[in-house]
Amino acid sequence: MTGTGMAELGKGGNTGIGAERVTVELHGTGGAVDLSALLVTADGRVGSDDDMVFYNQPSTESGAVRHLPADAAGPERVEVDPAALPADVDRVVLIGSCDPDDTTRTFRDIRGLRVRAVQDGAEPVEFLPPPLTDGERAVLLVEIYRRGAGWKLRAIGQGYANGLAGLAEDFGVHVTQPAPPQAPPTPAPAPVPVPSPARVDPPGRPLGAISLDKGGRASISLDKEDRELVVTATLEWDGGSAERRKRGADLDLYALFVPASAALHGVTEPGTLVKSRHVPEGTPLSPGSAGATGADVVYYKNLGSLAEPPFIRLDGDSRKPGRETVRIVRPREQGYVLLCAYSAVRNGIGSFADFGAKVIVTDGRGSTVTVPLFENTRTRFWVAIALADFTSPDGVSIRHVEAYSSRMTERRPVLHRDGSIRMNGGPVEFKRR
Repeated sequence: MTGTGMAELGKGGNTGIGAERVTVELHGTGGAVDLSALLVTADGRVGSDDDMVFYNQPSTESGAVRHLPADAAGPERVEVDPAALPADVDRVVLIGSCDPDDTTRTFRDIRGLRVRAVQDGAEPVEFLPPPLTDGERAVLLVEIYRRGAGWKLRAIGQGYANGLAGLAEDFGVHVTQPAPPQAPPTPAPAPVPVPSPARVDPPGRPLGAISLDKGGRASISLDKEDRELVVTATLEWDGGSAERRKRGADLDLYALFVPASAALHGVTEPGTLVKSRHVPEGTPLSPGSAGATGADVVYYKNLGSLAEPPFIRLDGDSRKPGRETVRIVRPREQGYVLLCAYSAVRNGIGSFADFGAKVIVTDGRGSTVTVPLFENTRTRFWVAIALADFTSPDGVSIRHVEAYSSRMTERRPVLHRDGSIRMNGGPVEFKRR
């Protein structure tokens, strides 16, 4: 959070922050939304009910987290002083929730939902959660979490229909339910309104199952030293209509990769589409990699290996509608992996979306990210679907790309050392049976 201007995070994105006080603002119109915070330990639970900050409990005992109502100074907000947080607090989870007394109110009614984090001496960071249209009454917005000796802010944007109380209980907050009316009826004490944390998985906990919006991102936390960990990326397709399946719907999964030994932290954001004149520049991810070569590819003619570099292997070639899967191990050895699909010429001019194509990435431990296709682009033989960025020390970031080759062009995409992507720049290799 340095520099000038405004930084914007996508869903699952994160950025480093300093130890100075951070003010998180909640913006939106169309109905009341409450902002609250939970102080969560490394086991994913609050230490006690006192670790919840909201309008009825506006500060922790230490004063490290404070709730401020909307006033002339700004919208409803929560101030977090990372340096003052108790040592056992692993993260602070920021939650938005609808009025607990009005069960008809959902986030479908809220327009322009936006979170803005402001820190002295740094540029503001904004996050626009994706549309919440499935009856969600609470949403995990962002979290401020420890990473080594520093702090980071992560955009989550995952909503839940069970509301404030149910989500709070998931984090160990005891929620008092309203007592049933007695005879003769007497006014029962109002239950303490509890803002609901979103059931989203913080660093080290499963992300759950999510599907990316167009251009969206999500991060899966990984232990980079875990030799038992296997990340799988599967291309699934059903072939579309029965007529199209009869004509042919043979797709092929290609995993273009840049190993960590060759990867650059460049000035170009990973997943960016670039032109032919692009020259990758940046800081080597690994010392001594300045002279390393760039990307290679795993596909049906080069299945790869899990026992030796590249530590990526394609399980096989499916010649009919179904799935093809690459397995990725040793995340510390990985840099960027671009997941592409090729449609053989004999398939005709149908779009990849017509074939029902999508990529599913999972760590096999409770985190699954689906990357669908949205465009009905015809007469294209290549689509770059998703980029898996392993360069983050926290894990792997999955980015929706959906970039298509030019019309009737057989040239394969190119993945550069900085994670940028050039379409129509690779070799031509027709698939013959």
